[in-house]
Amino acid sequence: MSIRNCTILQTLDFAENELVGNIPSWMGRNLPYLTILSLRSNKFSGHIPRELCALSFLQILDVARNNLSGSLPSCVSNLSAMLCSANGSFGNYISYPLGYFTENLFLVMKGQFYEYGWTLNLVRVLDLSDNSLSGDIPWEITKLQGLQSLNLSHNHFTKRIPPIIGDMSSLESLDLSANKLLGSIPESMSKLSFLSYLNLSDNQLTGKIPLGTQLQSFDESCYAGNELCGLPLMKNCNEVNQRVPSTRNNVGKDMDRDKVIWLFVSMALGFIFGFWSVLSPLLISRQWRYAYYQCLDEMWQKGRSFWEWIFLKSYVVFFTSVFLFMFL
Repeated sequence: MSIRNCTILQTLDFAENELVGNIPSWMGRNLPYLTILSLRSNKFSGHIPRELCALSFLQILDVARNNLSGSLPSCVSNLSAMLCSANGSFGNYISYPLGYFTENLFLVMKGQFYEYGWTLNLVRVLDLSDNSLSGDIPWEITKLQGLQSLNLSHNHFTKRIPPIIGDMSSLESLDLSANKLLGSIPESMSKLSFLSYLNLSDNQLTGKIPLGTQLQSFDESCYAGNELCGLPLMKNCNEVNQRVPSTRNNVGKDMDRDKVIWLFVSMALGFIFGFWSVLSPLLISRQWRYAYYQCLDEMWQKGRSFWEWIFLKSYVVFFTSVFLFMFL
């Protein structure tokens, strides 16, 4: 608790320890000049305090490999030192009131550990990887246009990647792997001209990879574990789009074929049923046969017109052919 009295502290590095409990919220109130906060590889739990958003000089926040949960505060856009690059070319930059500092620090950049020394003043990093953070990635994070490295990998982030992530024009390293992100890769990501490291693997992304020199230059492993298509992947988006209609056409053809088959089956069954319903009484009962031929003779004798004669003739021919078919 005595650290609260170090009101002009600029660097706080407690990485690689066994610290437990929640991240103290008083850091955002009592350490207003904090520029580097590294709590990597500890056992901190709970939520990320919203009070940290008040650290306007903070340019490196590394809380990776802890047990943090909850969502990423949308007030992250208040981290003023991450709104612009080191030369102040983006946004409103607040200069150091205590002068530049000299410090050595290990950071994960572009998927590897690097030690930064005299160039640390030029680095802007936000590393929240290997925690249990959930919810969606707030779109406010895209206001950090001076951020060079964003690592949110191995969490439980859901929903879509912010559509305007391309506004983070200083990004050199972006790692969103091993989450539960949905939807397509935003088209704006193709505008990240400084991006030299990208990892979107092991999510639930779908659709076509946006065309852009940067996105097509990465290895296929950067997109593995998704349902993506297009370069640099071997899966052609045209084939994916055609696969669904062709399947539907095949299903339609199968249904039509079944209809035709059942039509002929029903016709055959109807013919058999009608055929035997007429002939079976004649074949079984001798009296019915005598009565049938007697009726025909009477109708023949009583025929009074040409059309009656034609009708009776055709009737006799039909049943005679039926009998011949049965016995032959």
